[in-house]
Amino acid sequence: MEDYNQLIEIRKEKIEKLRETGVNPFPYMFDRSHMTADVKHDFENLEGQDVSVAGRIMAVRVMGKASFCHIQDMQGRLQLYIQRDAIGEETYTMFKTLDIGDHIGVSGTVKKTKTGEISVFANSLELLAKSIRPLPIAKEKEEDGKKVIYDQFSDIELRYRHRYTDLVVNPEVRDVFIKRSKIITAMREFLNDNEFLEVETPVLQPIYGGAAARPFKTHHNTLDTTLYLRIANELYLKRLIVGGFDRVYEFAKDFRNEGMDRFHNPEFTQVELYVAYKDYNWMMDFVEKMFNHIAQKVHGSSVIHFNNHEIDLSGKWRRLPILDAVKEYTGVDVSHMDEEKLRKAAKEMHLEITPDMGPGKIIDEIFGEFVEPKLIQPTFIIDHPVEMSPLAKKHRSNPKLVERFEPIIGGKEVGNAFSELNDPLDQRERFMAQMDLKNRGDEEAQVLDEDFLHALEIGMPPTAGLGVGIDRLTMLLTNQSSIRDVIFFPQMRPEKHS
Repeated sequence: MEDYNQLIEIRKEKIEKLRETGVNPFPYMFDRSHMTADVKHDFENLEGQDVSVAGRIMAVRVMGKASFCHIQDMQGRLQLYIQRDAIGEETYTMFKTLDIGDHIGVSGTVKKTKTGEISVFANSLELLAKSIRPLPIAKEKEEDGKKVIYDQFSDIELRYRHRYTDLVVNPEVRDVFIKRSKIITAMREFLNDNEFLEVETPVLQPIYGGAAARPFKTHHNTLDTTLYLRIANELYLKRLIVGGFDRVYEFAKDFRNEGMDRFHNPEFTQVELYVAYKDYNWMMDFVEKMFNHIAQKVHGSSVIHFNNHEIDLSGKWRRLPILDAVKEYTGVDVSHMDEEKLRKAAKEMHLEITPDMGPGKIIDEIFGEFVEPKLIQPTFIIDHPVEMSPLAKKHRSNPKLVERFEPIIGGKEVGNAFSELNDPLDQRERFMAQMDLKNRGDEEAQVLDEDFLHALEIGMPPTAGLGVGIDRLTMLLTNQSSIRDVIFFPQMRPEKHS
Protein backbone atom coordinates (compact mmCIF):
# COMPACT_ATOMS: atom_id res chain seq x y z
CA MET A 1 0.00 0.00 0.00
CA GLU A 2 2.91 2.33 0.74
CA ASP A 3 4.29 1.79 -2.79
CA TYR A 4 0.83 2.48 -4.23
CA ASN A 5 0.53 5.75 -2.31
CA GLN A 6 4.00 6.75 -3.47
CA LEU A 7 2.95 6.19 -7.09
CA ILE A 8 -0.04 8.45 -6.54
CA GLU A 9 2.18 11.18 -5.13
CA ILE A 10 4.58 10.85 -8.09
CA ARG A 11 1.68 11.31 -10.50
CA LYS A 12 0.44 14.36 -8.62
CA GLU A 13 3.93 15.83 -8.90
CA LYS A 14 3.82 15.16 -12.66
CA ILE A 15 0.63 17.22 -12.87
CA GLU A 16 2.35 20.17 -11.26
CA LYS A 17 5.36 19.86 -13.57
CA LEU A 18 3.07 19.73 -16.61
CA ARG A 19 1.35 22.91 -15.51
CA GLU A 20 4.72 24.59 -14.95
CA THR A 21 5.64 23.85 -18.59
CA GLY A 22 2.34 25.28 -19.84
CA VAL A 23 0.57 21.95 -20.44
CA ASN A 24 -3.02 21.73 -19.18
CA PRO A 25 -3.39 18.15 -17.89
CA PHE A 26 -7.19 18.45 -18.05
CA PRO A 27 -8.19 20.34 -21.25
CA TYR A 28 -11.80 20.92 -22.25
CA MET A 29 -12.30 18.91 -25.46
CA PHE A 30 -10.77 17.03 -28.34
CA ASP A 31 -12.19 16.73 -31.85
CA ARG A 32 -12.17 12.96 -32.52
CA SER A 33 -12.94 11.85 -36.08
CA HIS A 34 -12.81 8.05 -35.72
CA MET A 35 -13.15 5.31 -33.14
CA THR A 36 -10.38 2.71 -32.92
CA ALA A 37 -12.58 0.01 -34.47
CA ASP A 38 -13.39 2.30 -37.41
CA VAL A 39 -9.69 2.62 -38.24
CA LYS A 40 -9.18 -1.14 -38.17
CA HIS A 41 -12.34 -2.19 -39.97
CA ASP A 42 -12.10 0.45 -42.69
CA PHE A 43 -8.33 0.31 -43.17
CA GLU A 44 -8.54 -0.17 -46.94
CA ASN A 45 -10.32 3.16 -47.33
CA LEU A 46 -8.44 4.99 -44.57
CA GLU A 47 -4.91 3.90 -45.42
CA GLY A 48 -2.84 7.04 -45.98
CA GLN A 49 -5.64 9.28 -44.66
CA ASP A 50 -5.41 11.55 -41.62
CA VAL A 51 -7.62 10.74 -38.64
CA SER A 52 -8.02 11.88 -35.04
CA VAL A 53 -8.41 9.24 -32.34
CA ALA A 54 -8.61 9.42 -28.56
CA GLY A 55 -8.50 6.99 -25.69
CA ARG A 56 -6.76 5.73 -22.59
CA ILE A 57 -3.15 4.53 -22.74
CA MET A 58 -3.17 0.80 -21.95
CA ALA A 59 0.37 -0.13 -23.02
CA VAL A 60 3.44 1.91 -23.87
CA ARG A 61 6.94 1.15 -25.14
CA VAL A 62 9.15 4.25 -24.98
CA MET A 63 12.37 4.20 -27.00
CA GLY A 64 14.81 6.87 -28.12
CA LYS A 65 13.36 8.94 -30.92
CA ALA A 66 10.25 6.81 -31.53
CA SER A 67 7.78 4.97 -29.32
CA PHE A 68 4.68 2.79 -29.52
CA CYS A 69 1.58 2.84 -27.37
CA HIS A 70 -1.88 1.30 -27.43
CA ILE A 71 -4.95 3.35 -26.60
CA GLN A 72 -8.36 1.97 -25.69
CA ASP A 73 -11.73 3.55 -26.38
CA MET A 74 -15.25 2.14 -26.09
CA GLN A 75 -14.83 -0.04 -29.18
CA GLY A 76 -11.38 -1.51 -28.69
CA ARG A 77 -7.63 -0.86 -28.87
CA LEU A 78 -5.37 0.68 -31.50
CA GLN A 79 -1.61 1.08 -31.81
CA LEU A 80 -0.07 4.53 -32.15
CA TYR A 81 3.40 5.22 -33.53
CA ILE A 82 4.88 8.28 -31.83
CA GLN A 83 7.98 9.79 -33.46
CA ARG A 84 9.86 12.74 -32.01
CA ASP A 85 10.48 14.45 -35.36
CA ALA A 86 6.77 14.18 -36.29
CA ILE A 87 5.23 15.64 -33.12
CA GLY A 88 8.09 17.88 -31.99
CA GLU A 89 10.67 17.47 -29.29
CA GLU A 90 8.70 19.32 -26.59
CA THR A 91 5.58 17.18 -27.08
CA TYR A 92 7.65 14.00 -27.32
CA THR A 93 9.38 14.84 -24.03
CA MET A 94 5.95 15.30 -22.45
CA PHE A 95 4.72 12.01 -23.94
CA LYS A 96 7.61 10.10 -22.37
CA THR A 97 6.40 11.21 -18.91
CA LEU A 98 2.89 9.85 -19.45
CA ASP A 99 1.57 6.79 -17.63
CA ILE A 100 -0.71 3.88 -18.39
CA GLY A 101 -4.23 5.13 -17.66
CA ASP A 102 -3.72 8.63 -19.06
CA HIS A 103 -6.11 9.82 -21.78
CA ILE A 104 -4.55 11.22 -24.95
CA GLY A 105 -5.75 12.48 -28.30
CA VAL A 106 -3.72 11.92 -31.45
CA SER A 107 -4.03 13.17 -35.00
CA GLY A 108 -2.07 11.30 -37.62
CA THR A 109 -1.94 9.08 -40.69
CA VAL A 110 -3.33 5.56 -40.91
CA LYS A 111 -0.65 3.06 -41.94
CA LYS A 112 0.69 -0.39 -41.18
CA THR A 113 3.96 -0.89 -39.33
CA LYS A 114 6.72 -3.17 -40.61
CA THR A 115 5.15 -6.01 -38.63
CA GLY A 116 1.82 -5.42 -40.39
CA GLU A 117 -0.12 -3.89 -37.46
CA ILE A 118 -2.64 -1.20 -38.34
CA SER A 119 -1.55 1.99 -36.57
CA VAL A 120 -1.91 5.74 -36.52
CA PHE A 121 1.40 7.51 -37.14
CA ALA A 122 1.05 10.61 -34.96
CA ASN A 123 1.44 14.12 -36.34
CA SER A 124 0.25 15.73 -33.11
CA LEU A 125 -0.47 14.52 -29.60
CA GLU A 126 -2.38 16.06 -26.70
CA LEU A 127 -2.83 14.98 -23.09
CA LEU A 128 -6.58 14.93 -22.36
CA ALA A 129 -6.71 13.71 -18.75
CA LYS A 130 -3.98 12.72 -16.34
CA SER A 131 -4.65 9.54 -14.36
CA ILE A 132 -3.59 9.81 -10.72
CA ARG A 133 -4.34 6.26 -9.58
CA PRO A 134 -2.44 3.41 -11.33
CA LEU A 135 -4.59 0.84 -13.13
CA PRO A 136 -4.33 -2.85 -12.15
CA ILE A 137 -3.10 -3.91 -15.59
CA ALA A 138 -2.70 -7.67 -16.09
CA LYS A 139 0.62 -8.96 -17.37
CA GLU A 140 1.06 -11.90 -19.72
CA LYS A 141 3.98 -14.32 -19.74
CA GLU A 142 4.61 -17.57 -21.53
CA GLU A 143 5.55 -20.49 -19.34
CA ASP A 144 6.07 -23.99 -20.71
CA GLY A 145 4.45 -22.92 -23.96
CA LYS A 146 1.29 -21.64 -22.24
CA LYS A 147 0.09 -18.07 -21.76
CA VAL A 148 -0.09 -17.16 -18.06
CA ILE A 149 -1.79 -13.96 -16.83
CA TYR A 150 -0.50 -12.19 -13.71
CA ASP A 151 -1.90 -9.35 -11.61
CA GLN A 152 -5.38 -9.67 -13.14
CA PHE A 153 -8.08 -7.44 -11.67
CA SER A 154 -10.27 -10.38 -10.69
CA ASP A 155 -11.30 -9.80 -7.08
CA ILE A 156 -15.11 -9.98 -7.35
CA GLU A 157 -15.88 -7.51 -4.57
CA LEU A 158 -13.37 -4.96 -5.85
CA ARG A 159 -14.74 -5.32 -9.39
CA TYR A 160 -18.30 -4.59 -8.21
CA ARG A 161 -17.24 -1.81 -5.87
CA HIS A 162 -14.99 -0.10 -8.45
CA ARG A 163 -16.95 -0.90 -11.60
CA TYR A 164 -15.26 1.93 -13.50
CA THR A 165 -11.90 0.18 -13.09
CA ASP A 166 -13.48 -3.15 -13.98
CA LEU A 167 -14.80 -1.70 -17.24
CA VAL A 168 -11.39 -0.29 -18.16
CA VAL A 169 -9.25 -3.36 -17.54
CA ASN A 170 -11.81 -6.09 -18.36
CA PRO A 171 -13.33 -5.02 -21.71
CA GLU A 172 -15.49 -8.17 -21.90
CA VAL A 173 -17.49 -6.76 -18.97
CA ARG A 174 -18.40 -3.78 -21.13
CA ASP A 175 -19.89 -6.16 -23.71
CA VAL A 176 -22.37 -7.47 -21.12
CA PHE A 177 -23.73 -3.99 -20.52
CA ILE A 178 -23.88 -3.19 -24.21
CA LYS A 179 -26.04 -6.30 -24.63
CA ARG A 180 -28.18 -5.20 -21.69
CA SER A 181 -28.89 -1.96 -23.51
CA LYS A 182 -29.75 -3.90 -26.67
CA ILE A 183 -32.14 -6.13 -24.70
CA ILE A 184 -34.03 -3.11 -23.37
CA THR A 185 -34.06 -1.45 -26.80
CA ALA A 186 -35.39 -4.63 -28.44
CA MET A 187 -38.12 -5.02 -25.83
CA ARG A 188 -39.14 -1.38 -26.12
CA GLU A 189 -39.20 -1.71 -29.91
CA PHE A 190 -41.42 -4.81 -29.70
CA LEU A 191 -43.88 -3.16 -27.30
CA ASN A 192 -44.06 0.04 -29.32
CA ASP A 193 -44.66 -1.96 -32.51
CA ASN A 194 -47.56 -3.66 -30.72
CA GLU A 195 -49.18 -0.31 -29.92
CA PHE A 196 -48.23 -0.10 -26.24
CA LEU A 197 -47.77 3.33 -24.68
CA GLU A 198 -44.73 3.91 -22.48
CA VAL A 199 -45.71 5.71 -19.25
CA GLU A 200 -44.26 6.73 -15.89
CA THR A 201 -45.72 6.10 -12.44
CA PRO A 202 -44.65 7.24 -8.95
CA VAL A 203 -41.53 5.88 -7.30
CA LEU A 204 -42.50 7.42 -3.95
CA GLN A 205 -45.83 5.93 -2.91
CA PRO A 206 -48.06 6.51 0.14
CA ILE A 207 -48.98 2.80 0.12
CA TYR A 208 -46.71 0.12 -1.29
CA GLY A 209 -48.25 -2.73 -3.23
CA GLY A 210 -48.25 -4.90 -6.31
CA ALA A 211 -45.90 -7.56 -4.95
CA ALA A 212 -45.05 -9.60 -1.87
CA ALA A 213 -42.06 -7.75 -0.42
CA ARG A 214 -40.86 -5.51 2.39
CA PRO A 215 -40.49 -1.86 1.35
CA PHE A 216 -37.94 0.84 2.02
CA LYS A 217 -39.51 3.57 4.11
CA THR A 218 -38.85 7.30 4.05
CA HIS A 219 -40.44 10.56 5.24
CA HIS A 220 -41.53 13.65 3.34
CA ASN A 221 -40.91 16.69 5.53
CA THR A 222 -43.23 19.21 3.85
CA LEU A 223 -46.20 16.83 3.76
CA ASP A 224 -45.16 15.32 7.12
CA THR A 225 -46.07 11.88 5.84
CA THR A 226 -44.51 8.46 5.47
CA LEU A 227 -43.72 7.36 1.93
CA TYR A 228 -42.37 4.11 0.50
CA LEU A 229 -40.06 3.37 -2.42
CA ARG A 230 -42.18 1.33 -4.77
CA ILE A 231 -41.85 -2.44 -4.72
CA ALA A 232 -43.78 -2.67 -8.01
CA ASN A 233 -45.62 -0.37 -10.39
CA GLU A 234 -48.56 -2.73 -10.97
CA LEU A 235 -51.33 -0.94 -9.12
CA TYR A 236 -50.65 2.42 -10.77
CA LEU A 237 -50.47 0.91 -14.26
CA LYS A 238 -53.84 -0.78 -13.69
CA ARG A 239 -55.25 2.59 -12.65
CA LEU A 240 -54.28 3.75 -16.16
CA ILE A 241 -56.21 0.82 -17.68
CA VAL A 242 -59.20 2.00 -15.64
CA GLY A 243 -58.61 5.48 -17.08
CA GLY A 244 -58.94 4.24 -20.65
CA PHE A 245 -55.41 3.43 -21.82
CA ASP A 246 -55.68 -0.02 -23.38
CA ARG A 247 -51.98 -0.92 -23.59
CA VAL A 248 -49.35 0.54 -21.25
CA TYR A 249 -45.86 -0.38 -20.13
CA GLU A 250 -43.12 1.04 -17.91
CA PHE A 251 -39.45 0.25 -17.37
CA ALA A 252 -39.26 0.75 -13.63
CA LYS A 253 -36.65 0.91 -10.92
CA ASP A 254 -38.16 -1.00 -8.01
CA PHE A 255 -36.87 -1.42 -4.46
CA ARG A 256 -37.34 -4.30 -2.04
CA ASN A 257 -35.91 -4.42 1.45
CA GLU A 258 -34.95 -8.07 1.37
CA GLY A 259 -31.99 -10.42 1.31
CA MET A 260 -29.21 -10.20 -1.25
CA ASP A 261 -27.93 -13.14 -3.27
CA ARG A 262 -26.96 -13.91 -6.84
CA PHE A 263 -30.57 -13.41 -7.99
CA HIS A 264 -31.59 -10.47 -5.76
CA ASN A 265 -30.43 -6.87 -5.44
CA PRO A 266 -32.39 -4.34 -3.31
CA GLU A 267 -32.67 -2.03 -6.34
CA PHE A 268 -33.60 -3.74 -9.60
CA THR A 269 -35.19 -3.06 -12.97
CA GLN A 270 -38.31 -4.60 -14.36
CA VAL A 271 -40.78 -3.87 -17.11
CA GLU A 272 -44.49 -4.20 -16.40
CA LEU A 273 -47.11 -4.11 -19.12
CA TYR A 274 -50.90 -4.31 -19.16
CA VAL A 275 -53.33 -4.83 -22.02
CA ALA A 276 -57.10 -4.50 -21.81
CA TYR A 277 -59.53 -7.17 -23.02
CA LYS A 278 -56.93 -9.98 -22.93
CA ASP A 279 -56.18 -12.85 -20.52
CA TYR A 280 -53.18 -14.89 -19.42
CA ASN A 281 -53.52 -17.28 -22.38
CA TRP A 282 -53.06 -14.37 -24.77
CA MET A 283 -50.15 -13.11 -22.67
CA MET A 284 -48.33 -16.45 -22.87
CA ASP A 285 -48.45 -16.28 -26.66
CA PHE A 286 -47.22 -12.67 -26.47
CA VAL A 287 -44.28 -13.58 -24.19
CA GLU A 288 -43.15 -16.32 -26.57
CA LYS A 289 -43.05 -13.86 -29.44
CA MET A 290 -41.41 -11.08 -27.40
CA PHE A 291 -38.60 -13.23 -25.97
CA ASN A 292 -37.89 -14.70 -29.39
CA HIS A 293 -37.75 -11.18 -30.87
CA ILE A 294 -35.29 -10.03 -28.19
CA ALA A 295 -33.01 -13.05 -28.64
CA GLN A 296 -32.97 -12.54 -32.40
CA LYS A 297 -32.07 -8.86 -32.01
CA VAL A 298 -29.32 -9.49 -29.46
CA HIS A 299 -27.85 -12.81 -30.71
CA GLY A 300 -29.25 -13.22 -34.21
CA SER A 301 -30.72 -16.55 -33.09
CA SER A 302 -33.48 -17.99 -30.91
CA VAL A 303 -30.97 -20.40 -29.40
CA ILE A 304 -28.99 -19.08 -26.45
CA HIS A 305 -26.36 -20.61 -24.18
CA PHE A 306 -26.72 -20.30 -20.44
CA ASN A 307 -24.91 -22.12 -17.65
CA ASN A 308 -23.68 -24.88 -19.99
CA HIS A 309 -27.17 -25.39 -21.42
CA GLU A 310 -28.40 -24.74 -24.95
CA ILE A 311 -31.84 -23.17 -24.66
CA ASP A 312 -34.26 -22.67 -27.55
CA LEU A 313 -36.64 -19.75 -27.07
CA SER A 314 -38.55 -20.31 -30.32
CA GLY A 315 -41.87 -22.06 -30.83
CA LYS A 316 -44.44 -23.00 -28.22
CA TRP A 317 -43.27 -23.30 -24.63
CA ARG A 318 -44.43 -26.01 -22.25
CA ARG A 319 -47.39 -24.99 -20.05
CA LEU A 320 -47.31 -26.83 -16.72
CA PRO A 321 -49.66 -26.26 -13.74
CA ILE A 322 -47.67 -25.63 -10.56
CA LEU A 323 -49.37 -28.42 -8.58
CA ASP A 324 -48.66 -30.90 -11.39
CA ALA A 325 -45.07 -29.67 -11.50
CA VAL A 326 -44.59 -30.35 -7.77
CA LYS A 327 -46.02 -33.85 -8.17
CA GLU A 328 -43.92 -34.56 -11.27
CA TYR A 329 -40.62 -33.55 -9.71
CA THR A 330 -41.15 -34.58 -6.06
CA GLY A 331 -43.65 -37.42 -6.30
CA VAL A 332 -45.82 -35.64 -3.69
CA ASP A 333 -49.39 -34.62 -4.57
CA VAL A 334 -50.03 -31.37 -2.66
CA SER A 335 -53.20 -30.44 -4.54
CA HIS A 336 -55.62 -31.54 -1.78
CA MET A 337 -53.44 -30.96 1.30
CA ASP A 338 -54.50 -28.54 4.01
CA GLU A 339 -51.94 -26.35 5.81
CA GLU A 340 -51.13 -28.98 8.46
CA LYS A 341 -50.42 -31.69 5.86
CA LEU A 342 -48.40 -29.25 3.75
CA ARG A 343 -46.25 -28.38 6.76
CA LYS A 344 -45.64 -32.04 7.46
CA ALA A 345 -44.75 -32.76 3.83
CA ALA A 346 -42.38 -29.78 3.68
CA LYS A 347 -40.61 -30.83 6.86
CA GLU A 348 -40.19 -34.33 5.46
CA MET A 349 -38.45 -32.65 2.52
CA HIS A 350 -36.16 -30.90 5.08
CA LEU A 351 -37.47 -27.41 4.28
CA GLU A 352 -37.49 -24.68 6.90
CA ILE A 353 -41.11 -23.63 7.34
CA THR A 354 -41.92 -20.67 9.62
CA PRO A 355 -45.22 -20.06 11.47
CA ASP A 356 -46.13 -17.04 9.32
CA MET A 357 -46.24 -19.12 6.11
CA GLY A 358 -49.66 -19.98 4.73
CA PRO A 359 -50.38 -22.93 2.38
CA GLY A 360 -49.48 -20.92 -0.72
CA LYS A 361 -46.03 -19.95 0.56
CA ILE A 362 -45.32 -23.52 1.62
CA ILE A 363 -46.12 -24.78 -1.88
CA ASP A 364 -43.96 -21.98 -3.29
CA GLU A 365 -41.05 -23.09 -1.07
CA ILE A 366 -41.37 -26.68 -2.28
CA PHE A 367 -41.55 -25.53 -5.89
CA GLY A 368 -38.58 -23.20 -5.56
CA GLU A 369 -36.37 -25.84 -3.97
CA PHE A 370 -37.22 -28.97 -5.95
CA VAL A 371 -38.82 -27.93 -9.23
CA GLU A 372 -37.69 -24.52 -10.49
CA PRO A 373 -33.93 -25.32 -10.81
CA LYS A 374 -34.78 -28.28 -13.07
CA LEU A 375 -36.80 -26.28 -15.59
CA ILE A 376 -34.11 -25.38 -18.12
CA GLN A 377 -36.05 -25.10 -21.37
CA PRO A 378 -38.70 -22.33 -21.48
CA THR A 379 -41.71 -23.33 -19.40
CA PHE A 380 -44.82 -21.50 -18.26
CA ILE A 381 -45.71 -22.55 -14.70
CA ILE A 382 -49.44 -21.84 -14.61
CA ASP A 383 -52.50 -21.93 -12.34
CA HIS A 384 -51.19 -21.04 -8.89
CA PRO A 385 -53.11 -21.30 -5.58
CA VAL A 386 -55.30 -18.27 -4.76
CA GLU A 387 -53.35 -17.38 -1.63
CA MET A 388 -50.13 -16.94 -3.61
CA SER A 389 -51.64 -14.40 -5.99
CA PRO A 390 -53.93 -11.80 -4.36
CA LEU A 391 -54.05 -9.63 -7.51
CA ALA A 392 -54.89 -12.38 -10.01
CA LYS A 393 -58.29 -13.45 -11.29
CA LYS A 394 -59.66 -16.77 -10.03
CA HIS A 395 -59.32 -19.63 -12.49
CA ARG A 396 -62.43 -19.95 -14.63
CA SER A 397 -62.65 -23.72 -13.97
CA ASN A 398 -61.23 -24.01 -10.43
CA PRO A 399 -61.87 -21.24 -7.86
CA LYS A 400 -59.05 -22.52 -5.61
CA LEU A 401 -56.54 -21.45 -8.28
CA VAL A 402 -55.82 -18.24 -10.15
CA GLU A 403 -54.98 -17.57 -13.79
CA ARG A 404 -51.31 -16.82 -13.32
CA PHE A 405 -48.10 -17.93 -14.98
CA GLU A 406 -44.39 -17.56 -14.40
CA PRO A 407 -41.98 -18.00 -17.33
CA ILE A 408 -39.13 -20.20 -16.11
CA ILE A 409 -35.95 -20.38 -18.21
CA GLY A 410 -32.56 -21.77 -17.28
CA GLY A 411 -33.84 -22.90 -13.89
CA LYS A 412 -35.06 -19.47 -12.75
CA GLU A 413 -38.25 -17.42 -12.93
CA VAL A 414 -37.84 -14.35 -15.12
CA GLY A 415 -41.35 -12.94 -14.97
CA ASN A 416 -44.85 -13.06 -13.56
CA ALA A 417 -48.23 -12.61 -15.23
CA PHE A 418 -51.96 -12.73 -14.48
CA SER A 419 -55.39 -12.53 -15.84
CA GLU A 420 -55.80 -9.44 -13.67
CA LEU A 421 -58.39 -9.40 -10.91
CA ASN A 422 -60.93 -6.71 -11.80
CA ASP A 423 -63.73 -7.64 -9.36
CA PRO A 424 -63.44 -5.00 -6.59
CA LEU A 425 -65.42 -7.12 -4.10
CA ASP A 426 -63.18 -10.13 -4.59
CA GLN A 427 -60.12 -7.87 -4.48
CA ARG A 428 -61.17 -6.47 -1.11
CA GLU A 429 -61.56 -9.98 0.30
CA ARG A 430 -58.11 -10.91 -1.00
CA PHE A 431 -56.58 -7.81 0.57
CA MET A 432 -58.20 -8.68 3.89
CA ALA A 433 -56.80 -12.23 3.69
CA GLN A 434 -53.37 -10.70 3.09
CA MET A 435 -53.80 -8.49 6.13
CA ASP A 436 -54.52 -11.63 8.19
CA LEU A 437 -51.20 -13.07 6.99
CA LYS A 438 -49.49 -9.81 7.90
CA ASN A 439 -50.96 -10.05 11.39
CA ARG A 440 -49.49 -13.56 11.62
CA GLY A 441 -46.07 -12.05 11.02
CA ASP A 442 -45.73 -12.23 7.23
CA GLU A 443 -43.86 -8.99 6.51
CA GLU A 444 -44.19 -9.51 2.75
CA ALA A 445 -47.99 -9.76 2.69
CA GLN A 446 -49.80 -7.12 0.65
CA VAL A 447 -51.42 -4.14 2.34
CA LEU A 448 -54.91 -2.77 1.86
CA ASP A 449 -55.03 -0.02 -0.79
CA GLU A 450 -58.37 1.79 -0.65
CA ASP A 451 -57.56 4.10 -3.56
CA PHE A 452 -56.81 1.13 -5.81
CA LEU A 453 -60.10 -0.45 -4.76
CA HIS A 454 -61.80 2.86 -5.58
CA ALA A 455 -60.28 2.66 -9.08
CA LEU A 456 -61.56 -0.91 -9.54
CA GLU A 457 -65.01 0.26 -8.45
CA ILE A 458 -64.95 2.77 -11.30
CA GLY A 459 -64.54 -0.29 -13.51
CA MET A 460 -61.53 -2.03 -15.07
CA PRO A 461 -62.07 -4.14 -18.20
CA PRO A 462 -60.71 -7.70 -18.47
CA THR A 463 -56.94 -7.22 -18.46
CA ALA A 464 -53.77 -9.25 -18.84
CA GLY A 465 -50.63 -8.09 -17.04
CA LEU A 466 -46.96 -9.08 -17.12
CA GLY A 467 -43.80 -8.21 -15.22
CA VAL A 468 -40.33 -9.20 -16.51
CA GLY A 469 -37.14 -8.82 -14.49
CA ILE A 470 -34.68 -7.03 -16.77
CA ASP A 471 -31.70 -8.00 -14.63
CA ARG A 472 -32.55 -11.70 -14.71
CA LEU A 473 -33.36 -11.58 -18.42
CA THR A 474 -29.97 -9.97 -19.01
CA MET A 475 -28.29 -12.70 -16.94
CA LEU A 476 -29.96 -15.27 -19.16
CA LEU A 477 -29.08 -13.63 -22.47
CA THR A 478 -25.47 -12.82 -21.52
CA ASN A 479 -24.76 -16.10 -19.68
CA GLN A 480 -23.98 -14.48 -16.32
CA SER A 481 -24.38 -16.36 -13.04
CA SER A 482 -24.92 -13.38 -10.71
CA ILE A 483 -27.24 -10.39 -10.85
CA ARG A 484 -24.28 -8.24 -9.78
CA ASP A 485 -22.62 -9.01 -13.12
CA VAL A 486 -25.43 -7.28 -15.03
CA ILE A 487 -25.93 -4.22 -12.78
CA PHE A 488 -23.38 -1.45 -13.22
CA PHE A 489 -23.32 -0.52 -9.55
CA PRO A 490 -24.79 -3.29 -7.36
CA GLN A 491 -25.50 -2.62 -3.72
CA MET A 492 -22.49 -3.36 -1.49
CA ARG A 493 -21.72 -3.20 2.20
CA PRO A 494 -20.10 0.13 3.08
CA GLU A 495 -16.37 -0.01 2.53
CA LYS A 496 -14.33 0.06 5.74
CA HIS A 497 -11.55 2.62 5.76
CA SER A 498 -8.70 2.21 8.24
